[in-house]
Formats: sequence, structure tokens, C-alpha cells
Amino acid sequence: MGSTGRTYRDVIGLTGPLLPVVSFLGRLPTATIQFGSVLLVARTSGSLAAAGLTGGALAAGQVTCGPLVGRLADRYGQRTVVLAFSLANALAIAALVAGALAGLSVALLALLGAVAGATVPLIGPLGRARLVALARRSAAPESTVGAALAFESTLDEISFVLGPALVGLAAVLAHPAYALGAAALLVAVCGSGFAMHPTARATRRGRPARSVPRPRMPRSVHPLRAALALQGAMFGACQAGITALAERLGQEEQAGLVYAAMGVMSAVAGLSMAAVPARIPLTVRWRAATTAACVLSLPLLWTQSMGGLYAVVTVLGVAYAPHLVTVFGLTERAVPPTRLAEAMAFATSAIVGGQALAVAVAGRLAESYGPAAAFGAASTAAALACTIALTARPSSYTGPTTEHAHHARVPDERPATPTREVDPEPT
Repeated sequence: MGSTGRTYRDVIGLTGPLLPVVSFLGRLPTATIQFGSVLLVARTSGSLAAAGLTGGALAAGQVTCGPLVGRLADRYGQRTVVLAFSLANALAIAALVAGALAGLSVALLALLGAVAGATVPLIGPLGRARLVALARRSAAPESTVGAALAFESTLDEISFVLGPALVGLAAVLAHPAYALGAAALLVAVCGSGFAMHPTARATRRGRPARSVPRPRMPRSVHPLRAALALQGAMFGACQAGITALAERLGQEEQAGLVYAAMGVMSAVAGLSMAAVPARIPLTVRWRAATTAACVLSLPLLWTQSMGGLYAVVTVLGVAYAPHLVTVFGLTERAVPPTRLAEAMAFATSAIVGGQALAVAVAGRLAESYGPAAAFGAASTAAALACTIALTARPSSYTGPTTEHAHHARVPDERPATPTREVDPEPT
């Protein structure tokens, strides 16, 4: 644990202690608005169908526009893009709250939800891109890069556990509108803080010469995105199954706590990834994580008690964050450095899209055939992700880049790194 602690101190040393705090608080609204919009519209309209449509539109907006946010950040730097989207997202969330309280039509609420999703500043994936850029620019060892990705994934896990819990607490004590109002304030203040932090310079890009072509995304990134979409599907199907089983057992209030237990265990496992020896290749870690998720999800099919559900889901959480950390690491090596933010944003959109689709499909399966059907969908997604991990051959990006043009204009930009193998041996 001593070496692991030193590695994480090196990660914090890249950013300073303030950025992780601002980054975490800035991404918390993203975890809040999806669940919060559903509770808000359900409370104000009395219609679960309207609530589901609004939440679905919000997810669709984020999935559709997420890669665009990343592409703009790669082209113009994170400072301008994150600042603009943070303020726009705060206004969009406030408009959704006002519209729901005013009793607007379902169509208008869905439109406002789509705008709220489309303007999410994606601080999570952009934080990953920024931290990796800082690590590469300082010539940090691969262990530090891996720890940076693990640290960012852990912040995501904690935010997606804490966010819905805070919304649920606000709904019980007062009204969901208070949680969404707080989300609007957080994204305006902390999103702007993330944008204006001095480390944003690490992602600043010079304008490339017109004669220099924009590097293309390699084909090897597509299996990685598919794996992340399937991980999102595992999340969504498990969420539907947990909710359905808790309702069957007459303990609906326990569903959020069960899901939180899985998230906490996943976060702990993610932080522990920094202790994995560098000699273990990323592809081996990827296959091990997907195999574990596939095997550990199977007991859910026969779980019939709340105690058993807590135990099985908590153990299953061990596989989730290691899979995310590893696939993000493989993605970072597979894509052109000048398109890293776009790649991270696309990866996050894949998770969100897979989760939203799985919640809808698995929810219907659970209603018709019981919780085991939803858990079966989760195991199927895990099996498909495992198949991809066993058959894919991710590689390091070796194509032409426009980095040299950028470096000539921006002295503090990350220096071009030599070609990296996907599974480096320790030096």
C-alpha cells in the first residue's frame, strides 16, 4: 500500500489538491439530473410515462452531443468549452425545473430534458483527458497514468452513488426541485472552476495548419466502445433487476442502498488498480475483469432474498471499476493524442447510452417475467463484453498526428510521446 499511496500522491501532485474537489463537485450534477428529472416530472405531473420520456430525452441528448463536446474541447481547449457548457447546462436545468413546476406539456418537458442532456459539460471524461495530458507532459511513468485513470473512475463511481442518493433524500424530505436547483448551482460554480483552473492549459491546442489532415480514429477503438456500452447495459439491467426484486420483497426503499453498495465496492476496487503490477498487460486485465463480471453476475439469477441480493451485488461490484479503468487506459493508447477528449467523451456516451437502453428493456422484462429476467439481461451483456475482450486486439496509435504543429505554437503543450505498446513492460 505504500507504493500505491505514493502513486496517488504523484497523481494529486500533477493537479494540486483543489482540482479533484472542484472536478468531483462539478460532475455531481451529471449524476443527479438523470434520476432527478424523472422524480421531478413524476411528482409535478403525476405521470410515470411523462417522467420516463423526459429522462429518456435527457439521456438521448447527452449521448448524442457528448462526443461533440469532446471534439470541441480537443479543438479549442477545455477552458472555453467547459465554461460555455457549464453555464448553458445550469440554465437548461433551471428551465427544466421551472417548466415542470409550471406544468408544461410532456413534449416541452422532453425538449427541455434533451437540452439539459445535450449541454452537460462532461467534466468526468474531460477530467480524464486533462489528467492524462498532464501525466504525459511531465513524462510520468505508466503506473501514474494508470493511477490517474483509476482515480478519475473512482470519482465517477462515487458521484453516481452519491448523486441519486441526494436526489432521493431531497424527494423524501422536501421536493426533487431542490436537488435539481442545487445541481444547477453546482455545475455553474464548480464547472466554471474546473474550466478556469490553471491545468486547463494542458489541453490548449494551437490551430493546426490547413495542410495537416485531422488524424482519424483507428478501428481498434470500436471494440472498446462496444465493451463500454455493454458495461452500461450491465448497470442498467442490474438497476432494473434490483428495483424489481426489492419491490417483490416489499422493501422498495432498499433498492437505492443495494445499488450504492455495489458502487462503493466498485470504487474501492478501482482505487486498488494502482497496486496491480505493471508487468500484467492491459489486455490481460481487460479479459480478467470481463470474465469476473460474467461469472459473478450469474448468482443474481437465483437470488431471492434481500440479504442475498446485498451479498451478490456487492461482490459483483469488484469487477466493474477495473473494467472501466482498463478500457479507458486502452482507449487512451489507441487514439490520436489530439482527439483524446473526444474519445473519452464518446466512451462515456457509450456507457450512458447502454445504461439508458438497458433500463428500458430490462424494466419491461422484469415487469413481464420477474427480476430474474432483468438479471439475465445483465449476465448476457457481461457475456458479450467478455467475448469482445477475448477476441479484440487493441493496438497503440501509430498514425500521423498534428501534434508537431501544435507544439510549435504552444510551448507548454504536452510533448509528443514515442510510440507506445499496448502492454508495456516495466522499465
